[in-house]
Amino acid sequence: MKIIDKFILKSYTTKFISFFILLMFVFIFQTVWMFIDDLAGKEIDLSVVFKFLIFYCPKLLVLVIPLTVLLSSIMVYGELSENYELAAIKSSGKSLLESTKFIFVFNLMLTVLMFFVCNNLIPLAEFKSYNLRKNLAKVKPSLAVSEGLFNRIGNINIKVDKKYGNDNAKLENVLIHKISQNNENNIVIKSKSGKLIADEVENFLRITLEDGYRYEEIKSNKNNINKPSTKIFFDNHTLYIDLRKIYDVDFSDEKYSNTFRMQNFKQLGQSVDSLSDKFEKDYSSFSKNFYDRTGISNFQNNYKKNSSSVELSLNENINIINNYDYATQQSILAAIENNISNQKNNLKSQKAAFFIKKKLINLHKVSYHDKYAIPFSIIVLLILGIPLGSLIRKGGFGLPVVIALLFFLSFHFIGTFARNAAEDGSLSPILGSWLSNLIFFPLGLYLIVQASSDKDVLNIDDKLKDFKKIISK
Repeated sequence: MKIIDKFILKSYTTKFISFFILLMFVFIFQTVWMFIDDLAGKEIDLSVVFKFLIFYCPKLLVLVIPLTVLLSSIMVYGELSENYELAAIKSSGKSLLESTKFIFVFNLMLTVLMFFVCNNLIPLAEFKSYNLRKNLAKVKPSLAVSEGLFNRIGNINIKVDKKYGNDNAKLENVLIHKISQNNENNIVIKSKSGKLIADEVENFLRITLEDGYRYEEIKSNKNNINKPSTKIFFDNHTLYIDLRKIYDVDFSDEKYSNTFRMQNFKQLGQSVDSLSDKFEKDYSSFSKNFYDRTGISNFQNNYKKNSSSVELSLNENINIINNYDYATQQSILAAIENNISNQKNNLKSQKAAFFIKKKLINLHKVSYHDKYAIPFSIIVLLILGIPLGSLIRKGGFGLPVVIALLFFLSFHFIGTFARNAAEDGSLSPILGSWLSNLIFFPLGLYLIVQASSDKDVLNIDDKLKDFKKIISK
């Protein structure tokens, strides 16, 4: 390795390590800030908090490493261009691409490492952190209450539309199903607002409800279809839940292992195949059952059997309903209208169910392609950063950092929007994962060509001069 190559590689690796440590510290601090309310003051051991942060770190690498590569490459070649060292390197007979060969080798190794992180380390960390969050939610019941979903706490199932206030303890539009010892749901409570109050001394959770109704089904020996029930209005109502069993949590318990984020590319491929096959079977089964429930086939068959005087022909227009009297016609039309209404409601509900199933398949596909697209983004951002640094001809923490952040945020936002579009089927899952790379890879190649031929694309000094001339005029 020549001295010039050693100098460039050392400068790049030094800045890479420095930026990596700095960005990891910033992102970890942001993570602590996000979960500070859930972790602080809950008598959780520091080792559990440390585990939580360790398990969360691999997911941060997906953002930190590509951004570090872009920052380091822009800053290194910006300083080389600003100090005319890059011109000296070119005058010695070494082109721009030749000066980057050892940096490319370093980043190729980094790409392989990132693939290992995406395929092995992140699924393992997601598995660990997901189980830890579930166990933390048992210790802190307000964590276990998710908005818009039924959540089991002790002997109740509770659903809230919104959580707000300090520690998310205040609730809006509360619906509670109280479970009896026989696992029966005879009591339903509904209120406009409520509040979670934990008694750390007595280990009880107090749920105070305001302005609501309490419905209770009355047990009867008679097998009536319409069972009697009571309805009571209340201004204030309080429920107590024993948390002693809930607080008895083993943080090493790992029984949740069924999300796509916990799978490697091989497992994701198998999951996509099985989910797709099941989706097609459900779709075909629903279409067949839906057609049978309309009664069209039975009606046609019965009409053909019972009609001796009328012959059904494809070339004849036959109004079948005229073969019946007026009263029968009215009952038939009412039945048809009711049937159509029921089938429309059934279609709406099934449409939502199939959308969720399709979205789950798309999530698996996007996660599968991300295993390859995220590591490749390191090479894309390196190809983008090297010519940007040599073209802007600025070093230091000023303009290079601003340019790097602008391009990285554009890269990240395009990828985020594409993935969100791929989840609901608006975009292909492959395109959703690779769209950012497909946009910025040609741009990087174009900038390399411009930088290698010493063509100014982003000469800030010239732009400022033109701007000053316009202002002076």
